[in-house]
Amino acid sequence: MRQLTFAASLVCVVASAVNCIAQTPTFSESDWPWWRGESRQGNAAADQDPPTTWSEMDGVIWKTPLDGHGHGSPILLGDRMYLISADEQQRAQWLICLDRQTGQEHWKTAVHRGEFFRVGDRQPNEKSSWASSTPATDGERIFVNFYSDRAVHTSAVDLKGQILWQRKLCDYQIHQGYGSSPTVYRDLVIASADNKSGGCIVGLDRTTGQVVWRRDRPKKPNYASPIILTMDGKDQLIMIGCDLVTSLNPSTGKVFWETDGATTECVTSTPTDGKHIFTSGGYPKNHVAAVAADGSGEVVWETNTRAYVPSMLQRDGYLYLTLDAGVAMCIEAASGETMWKARLGGTFTASPVLVGDLIYATNESSETTVFRADPGAFDLVAKNQLNGTTFATPVICDGRVYIRVAKFEDDAKHDYLYCIGNGG
Repeated sequence: MRQLTFAASLVCVVASAVNCIAQTPTFSESDWPWWRGESRQGNAAADQDPPTTWSEMDGVIWKTPLDGHGHGSPILLGDRMYLISADEQQRAQWLICLDRQTGQEHWKTAVHRGEFFRVGDRQPNEKSSWASSTPATDGERIFVNFYSDRAVHTSAVDLKGQILWQRKLCDYQIHQGYGSSPTVYRDLVIASADNKSGGCIVGLDRTTGQVVWRRDRPKKPNYASPIILTMDGKDQLIMIGCDLVTSLNPSTGKVFWETDGATTECVTSTPTDGKHIFTSGGYPKNHVAAVAADGSGEVVWETNTRAYVPSMLQRDGYLYLTLDAGVAMCIEAASGETMWKARLGGTFTASPVLVGDLIYATNESSETTVFRADPGAFDLVAKNQLNGTTFATPVICDGRVYIRVAKFEDDAKHDYLYCIGNGG
């Protein structure tokens, strides 16, 4: 294990007294405040009853066209929804607010204008977008990350669409793209920007945007989002990628522990069973691994499975995966033993979502497979088809499924947000 491999700079390493006692905002089960939901692990409220079958003709409560294009998921707060989008022709990157019941647009704020798509010599991966992050909220503000004009910025917008503050995290060299999502912890919003020119993880005061702490990162491309998990009796901010698994104190940015155990380029967000964190990556090698969360640095098991982009789910001691190549898989979390594999079909970028014992997995062709989280065998419940392509992870909340779909119409790409429910 390597403690403090990079003696990275820390700015304001001691958090304020207020920060030490502040609590992370909590939300009702009908809200979805940030990437992968309040649990940060893709687990939706288990006591809801979302539909398991739908089509373009059946189950659609509303379908709203969106200006621009993006791969970020929506978040839900009260009677509103928020998501980001970008349009090169209009030279704008937007935060969009929609009515949750009708899909009607309430407001649209241009967070950045100009040549946000300037990248230098290397063009982004064709599967990326200029709006691939998911916003986060503390109940009073919406926080968004954007790559804009060769740098990454975090911005705070109030619930009426007014920009409160913006902070440049660092210059950013495009390799595949940018899609890391911010997260909220106590009085902070935490954002990351790993890249080949030297990235960072930054804890910002969510009221003022001031830097509370900053940690430099290796000069390597990586796409994971910072995830905060409670393990070994404390909250740990986990970052995977850059050939490291890193655990930080989310209040101060100080290293709890750091070890080898991930590939260079990772995309997924890390789940836990309370004892391990589960990492996955796809370059320069395929891997899924269990790393002890107690700071020992022990890699408990590792496989060469390619789970590169979709994040994993953990339930009752088992991991459930939807591999990029269209295969569902169940692994025993303690041992790494494969319980079963089943072909779903298609290619997967969106992450699966768990609702009780049901898993919803949407592929790039907008086909959603619903199957049971059962370690005994693959148990198919339904397959559902919408017309278009889906790269954003669906949100399932309050008995409804929200899916972002892109369609090619009139020789152009147009985004829609679907709301799917029982009785639609």
